[in-house]
Amino acid sequence: MTLLRQPLVAGLLVNRALVFLKSGLKHGLSLSVVWWLIALPALAAEMRVAVGDRLSQAVVGSSTPAVIKNGAGQGVGQIPQGRSITITPSGGGLRLADWQGQAFWVEPTAGGYVFINDKWYRGRVLVVPVDGKVTAVNWVDIEAYLYGVVGSEMPASWPQEALKAQAVAARSYALYRRDRTQGDLFDVASTTASQVYRGLAAETPSVQAAVNATQGQVITYGGRIIEAVFHSASGGHTENSEDIWQRAAPYLRGVADFDQDAPVFQWSETFSTQQIEQRISGIGRLQSVATERATPRGRIVSIRLQGSRGTRTLTGTELRQALGLRSTLCSLTLAGDTLRVDGRGYGHGLGMSQWGARGLATRGYNYQQILAYYYQGTALSNVRVANLQKQNVPLLPSPEALRPALGQ
Repeated sequence: MTLLRQPLVAGLLVNRALVFLKSGLKHGLSLSVVWWLIALPALAAEMRVAVGDRLSQAVVGSSTPAVIKNGAGQGVGQIPQGRSITITPSGGGLRLADWQGQAFWVEPTAGGYVFINDKWYRGRVLVVPVDGKVTAVNWVDIEAYLYGVVGSEMPASWPQEALKAQAVAARSYALYRRDRTQGDLFDVASTTASQVYRGLAAETPSVQAAVNATQGQVITYGGRIIEAVFHSASGGHTENSEDIWQRAAPYLRGVADFDQDAPVFQWSETFSTQQIEQRISGIGRLQSVATERATPRGRIVSIRLQGSRGTRTLTGTELRQALGLRSTLCSLTLAGDTLRVDGRGYGHGLGMSQWGARGLATRGYNYQQILAYYYQGTALSNVRVANLQKQNVPLLPSPEALRPALGQ
């Protein structure tokens, strides 16, 4: 059974962390910000985001007249303003109205927005066949992409310094992934598999201000952009990367968190043995449960479940997915036909805690200090990217004015 640390211990850790932060400010320790310039070609500023992967169809449209191009970049037609076209799989390729091909671009004119299924996005979209289905990839400027990420990952009402920290972390993560996906169809997904991206629906003035104020800023370690992973709340203390990933990243060190105000700081779930049998195959009716290995902070690494039909050992991630748990920082207690799960936090516990960033921001710390705390030994660097072009259309088109008519 995994033992959870008591809130008193978490409180002591937070107090010590505050002392460390204040000491760092006084003596100019690792919280200092180092600026340098990394030059990237202009195209490196464009992200490829899978906004629909292996769909039965994709409905696309535009807030302005849109040009349709084939995979070779040749224009083949137009979509009128405020109208949509459905793209479907056909004979190993795609069908778009009267056109058939292996790929189609939909590019709004005059700085318009593109409509993909139920969301509006900046940029353009590439639609391709994958495994007999339809995949839609939004090609969008990195800064415009972040407008749709920051407001999806963090409430727009949170302190501006927390939003800035989120913007820099999200930009760093995106560019880190892009550097490693050059031969792939897309760089990132639009879900928690990467970082959540809801396009225009997530944009607000406060989010745009945070992205604009940190334009081009990334987190680096040893001169390279880091994999700036983040999570909702750690439950009191973040983790060392090797305890979660089995590989060490020197900048992902466990630190006391400031997430005590998070609604998911502590939580509990109950399951009947019948539910366990339905969700975890091969064990039958659950008879006993025992944590075999846990991280130093108490996250389950492996756990053994014994039942009437057999025994299975699951990883913490497998258990979390099977039961839909918020995190693997939990203990399991079986009493009769009921399994109780008591846990803390939400997410993998690596890198920046979003609720912790909020906690530090409300204490008066700026985004540079927040990032330096959660990503140890890093520097804040500046990447030269192409400027985001100003758009003349409204920030958030009203559905009544711009929703495409679902038809040809």
